[in-house]
Amino acid sequence: MTAGYDVAVVGAGIVGLAHALAARRRGKSVIVLERDAQPLGASIRNFGFVTVTGQQAGACWHHARRARDIWAEVAEAAGIEVLQRGLVVAARRPEAEAVVDAFLATDMGAECRRLTRAEALEMNPALTPSGVTAALFSPHELRVESRTALPALIAWLRDGLGVDFRFSCAVNRVAAPQVETTLEVIHAETVIVCPGDDGTTLFAGRIAAREVSRCKLHMLRLRPGASLPLTTPVMSDLGLARYHGYADLPEAAALKARLDREQPAQRANGVHLICVQSADGSLVVGDSHHYGDEVTPFQPAHVDRLILDEFDAVLACPDYRIEERWLGTYAVSPQGWTFTDAPDDATRIVMVTAGCGASTAFSIGEQTLAELYGTKAA
Repeated sequence: MTAGYDVAVVGAGIVGLAHALAARRRGKSVIVLERDAQPLGASIRNFGFVTVTGQQAGACWHHARRARDIWAEVAEAAGIEVLQRGLVVAARRPEAEAVVDAFLATDMGAECRRLTRAEALEMNPALTPSGVTAALFSPHELRVESRTALPALIAWLRDGLGVDFRFSCAVNRVAAPQVETTLEVIHAETVIVCPGDDGTTLFAGRIAAREVSRCKLHMLRLRPGASLPLTTPVMSDLGLARYHGYADLPEAAALKARLDREQPAQRANGVHLICVQSADGSLVVGDSHHYGDEVTPFQPAHVDRLILDEFDAVLACPDYRIEERWLGTYAVSPQGWTFTDAPDDATRIVMVTAGCGASTAFSIGEQTLAELYGTKAA
């Protein structure tokens, strides 16, 4: 059997879904092909934290701004609850405060502001007084629950916008206008391959030319022993030395040097703190970063402890238990944080090769469709 569409999207992670949305908004008929029974990759393993502030200056930051606006539209339309808004980055060292001040002086610091310790504690009482000397506040972020947001987004695209989906449907070969799958042959005017961190199934040679490998990260869900209202997501000094929007500033060099001396294990394991809160009061906390072509299934306890040490230093939550542990994974490349490749005029490969897929995908999808079909939407 052969089915015909304007656009076939391979992959039902957030990058694939973003392209499906952008295509439907142009009036295109769309099918999404996903090899698993449901999305199981980076898109549901992450924080659900749509981050603008701290993204790399330039295209990444601009994509994040636009994607955040689309997330707000989609969340309302799809019935996805926005659980938190904004961001507090708690500075614990003078060197971290200097990075905050330098960031606020950039164009990316617009609408953000510096908080005193008292202001930070008033805004977010979950912070511990010893874990903050000053803070950066950003109003730009929003946070959803990835595990439920992705299924809700799929349901809305299917039932509300008419996108067709085939799950448990592996794609064996793309030769536009034909897409050969394990279920059927799809005919599509345009094929957009969004493989997540899979660099071996489709177009392996083209992906290998981008030096794509993988990053593995540790995630935890904590249950506070008592109510702990976390009014915004929280980050800390380690994030100021890692997120490119801060870490690429000249002022970050002194902070990195001090962290290398004082927290060498965290730095060696790529640990920084992100803490967000779910509707049931639990906290999603992470993460670490380990790189290589192979992502092992093992989660060493000492790395979790490094993450929790930073959590304990910044947040006043002395009595908690660990409810869940899991591994995240995403694609990385030394050649840049994203790429779009064109094997032919009708085919695109789109990968986000950094940990910002959820924060940028909706805007990347718009860009891809504009390049394929023109800048004016239908």
